[in-house]
Parts: sequence; C-alpha cells; structure tokens
Amino acid sequence: MIHPHDRAPRSAPRTIGDVAIVALLCVAALSPAACSSRAERSVTTAATAPAGAAARGSDGPPDATAGDWPGWQKDLRGTRYNAAENEITPATVAGLKLKWSFVFPDVGDGGHGSQPAVVGHTLYVGWEDSKIYALDARTGETLWVSEGAGSAGASVHTGPAVADGKVIFGDTKGSLYALDAGTGRQVWSVRLGEHETAVISSSPLVFEGNVYVGVANGEEAAATNPSYPCCTARGQFASVSLATGTVRWRRYTMPPAERAGSWPNGVARYAPAGAGVWSSPAIDAASRTVFYGTANSFVGTSGPGQDDDTVIALNIDTGELRWKQQINHPDVWTVGCIRPFERHLPVEHCAGMADGTNLDWDFGSSPNVFTVGGRTLVGIGQKSGIYHAFDATTGQIVWQRQLSVAQHNGGSMGILWGSASDGHRLYAATWLGKPGTLFGLNPATGEILWRTPNPADGCTTGGAAAHADACHLAHMSAVTATPGLVYEGSMDGKLRIYRAEDGEILWQYDTVREFTGVNHVTGPGGAVAGHGGAVVAHGMLYVQSGYYSWFGITGRVLLAFGL
Repeated sequence: MIHPHDRAPRSAPRTIGDVAIVALLCVAALSPAACSSRAERSVTTAATAPAGAAARGSDGPPDATAGDWPGWQKDLRGTRYNAAENEITPATVAGLKLKWSFVFPDVGDGGHGSQPAVVGHTLYVGWEDSKIYALDARTGETLWVSEGAGSAGASVHTGPAVADGKVIFGDTKGSLYALDAGTGRQVWSVRLGEHETAVISSSPLVFEGNVYVGVANGEEAAATNPSYPCCTARGQFASVSLATGTVRWRRYTMPPAERAGSWPNGVARYAPAGAGVWSSPAIDAASRTVFYGTANSFVGTSGPGQDDDTVIALNIDTGELRWKQQINHPDVWTVGCIRPFERHLPVEHCAGMADGTNLDWDFGSSPNVFTVGGRTLVGIGQKSGIYHAFDATTGQIVWQRQLSVAQHNGGSMGILWGSASDGHRLYAATWLGKPGTLFGLNPATGEILWRTPNPADGCTTGGAAAHADACHLAHMSAVTATPGLVYEGSMDGKLRIYRAEDGEILWQYDTVREFTGVNHVTGPGGAVAGHGGAVVAHGMLYVQSGYYSWFGITGRVLLAFGL
C-alpha cells in the first residue's frame, strides 16, 4: 500500500509524481465472473469460533458520551457515524461557517496531521512534529502540547483514542504511547514494531481496558534501493493493557523471513515479508471479536501463514484465530515496482513483476460491523475497488461490489482509508477512480443506491486552479456520516457534505487558501488529508487540510466549522 511519508523519501521529485507513474502502467479490471468465483472460496476458520450473537449498538470506549468522537472509528463497530449529532442536519447544513482554524508548524514538503478526537470540549490531534495538541474544541485555544511524546524524527498520523483519562496514539517509528488527557504527561510507551522500518498508521481502539492496534512497515520503500537486502519486515496486530502498556498478545501476518537466495543483481534476498496492518480495527462486542485487514506481501508467494490481502477475525481476549479470508494471493509488491520507472532504472526488487502479481491491492480501509436482518456482517473496502461483506461469525463472503476499475501495480483507483455505516446505508469512496466517486450502498445486498462523482470542475475552480500539477479528482480521506448527511473531502481541496438519501451535494467549502489560525500562525490549506476523515461532534465539524506534495496540494491547517 502506498503511504507517501512512510514509503517514499521527501525529496522525491514532482516532475512525474508517483500517481502519474502508476497511471501510465497497465490497468487490469476484475471481471464479474472473477468476483463471483471469489465468493466460492473456502474460508479458513478456527474451531473456537463462537455462535453469532444478537447485534448490539455501537458502543463507545470508556469516558465517551454519545455526542463525542473519541477515536478514529467513532465507536467499536467502526461505523464512523455519530448518531447523536442533532445540530448539523440536512435542514441546517447550509448555514455552516468556519469558526476557527489552527495552523501547525511548517515541517517542509507539506505533511499532514492525524484525524482529531473530540471528548467533551477538548480536541486532541497529532502532527508531523511527533506532538499531540490538546485544543479547546469550541475555540481552538491551545490547552497543552506534548513535548517529546513521540519518537525522535517520527510523525503522528494515527487518530488518537481517548479513554480512561488517557490519550493513546502510535507514531511512524512503530511505538505506541499513552498520555494523561488533562496534562499531556506521558503515562507509558511501548515499541510494538520490531523491525527498523516499523510504523503505526493503524489508529488504536480501546475496549474493556485494553488497546487494539496494527503495525505495518515502510520496508517496501527501502526496496527502491538496488543494494538493499529485501525483505524481512512483517506486519502484526497487538493487544496492549491500557493501564500499563504491557503487551497482552500479538499475532503476526507472516512467518519470520529467511534467506531465500539472491536477487538478480546478487544482493541477498529474504522471504516471506510484508502484509502490514495499515488500517484501524473494529470490534463486535457481542461475540468478543476484533476484525482487521492486511496489506500486500513484499516477497514470497507460497507457504503457510502468509496472510497478505486478508481479512482476519480474532478472539479479543486471547488473540486466537476465529477465521480469516484471503482475497488476493499472491500480491507481491514494493515501491520498487514503480519508482525505478521514474528514475529510468532497472527494476530490482519487484518479485511480482515476472508473473503479474505486483498488484498492491491491500486492505487500507478499516472494517465496518453492521447488522442486516439480525445477522451481523463485517464489511471492508479494498484497493482493488471492491467492497466486501462477510458473515462476522463464519467469514463466508455474503456479497461483493466493485466500485471502481482495479489498477494493477499501484491500487490507486480503489477504496483507500475507510467507509461509514448509518444503519440504513453504507458509504464508500474511491480514490482516483476516474474520477473518485462517493457511493451509497444497500448493506443487505451491496446494490449501488446512488453514486456521486467528484465534480469535474474540482481542479479548475477555487484555490486548486493554481495547483494543476498537484490536484486530483480523488477521494483519499475516509467517509463520515451523521443522521441524513455524509461528509467526504477531496484531493481538490474541497470538503463536501452530501445528502445521505440520494448523494446530492448540499454544502462545500474550498480549503485551498491561506489561513491565520487562532494560534497567530499563518499557513496554507490544501488537499483534504488521507489517513482519516472529517469528525463531527457536538454541533461542530473538524477536518485536516493539506497533504504531501508527493500526493497532493500541501497545507497544514485544522479547520473547525459550526452553525
């Protein structure tokens, strides 16, 4: 999966961006027949899987009230839906105005912060400088800033989770932290990633005094170096004590790598590797099951225990496997599959190129747990452009819906970060998608109820018109919902609010402009950032504006809207 900060050097030239390179490569669409045959696959199921339980509501972590947004997923089930929001409605949304902005420090080459969490009147948000900022959610006033909370040289991209008086977050060096929510003082830290390239982009989820989070690796970016002995990193999913930071259990996505001969240039080759957990988990409290998806492998295409491009369900108490469903295998990809084209160099570290398995169709999106007719399902979007729905108890595929043409060697046409569920419809957005498009789906069948493409004038109107080389009609951010409304930002820098019933655009705001924040710093807005999406809590709407030059229009502003 491509994540610009973690997988490519900041000095990457913009003359031919990686998005453009990928667009020049071949496009391979999965046929309807291929989708149908995939539904017939057997699912790997552990004998310990419990019988399905009656669906429960979307429970929030401790300390959260109904109107709060205490973590990336909003609630345990990963709905990204705030049912308690009753101020911003289809009848009032036209009156939304910018209330305040907060401009982050300039870190060079853009960058981006985390999706914020809101508990009560306090907002918590991370930034590229490895710090967590606690702001007054109503005014933007700074309450505290953590000093040296993250690893040296790391960034905070994960949406913080707030529970039991603590703020929990991961950084791009593979460490997990807990801060005192009132003061910003560090309570504990633990390095979960064991590889030197480990990164936590998965946002933590808290349940019954424990933290659940995935770990990925940036080693596939190192594979652009022909002399690098690729590859040895593997993904993992872990449970950590909220009180102490002690690791309770962890599950790896790959066996340990071993020497597997040499690459064509004579450099040592290792396998298997990859299958990081980039996305955030979801939990079904009734069955005590946690769900997450994995990424592509870097090298190695056979052998047991290689869970690349796999949806996994674990016993939340023990980490034991309930079931797993591998969707694409093999999917063997590194940034080395595309970066050499830009530099006119031979491809050295792309094991999947010889047989066309260099797909990059991993699961970057987080799961949604929802109920249809008393049956609990878990749905998840994939970079292949397909949204999948599984039986949450058995892992059997219930339905699949292709929302965009799958792109070989890059996966940029598919579903990237996350979708939303409001009990009536599912909402998913495609990234580039020609153009990126927001969809409303029937959760029982996957039927497309409506689709709204990114407006064609997105890059020629407003502030984006001055950034033609960096603007894309694309949806990188995760989808958010409240009663009657759906929120999605675009790489054209516009935040849009859609009517949930039919997808009509009811409101939009152009964030590509200069802002002077309440912290008396001036800086630009840009593309609506990935790694998260809009947050709606207590009558306010929050969004990060700005992304890396490697992928979009740079900026460094947190925006807050209200009526």
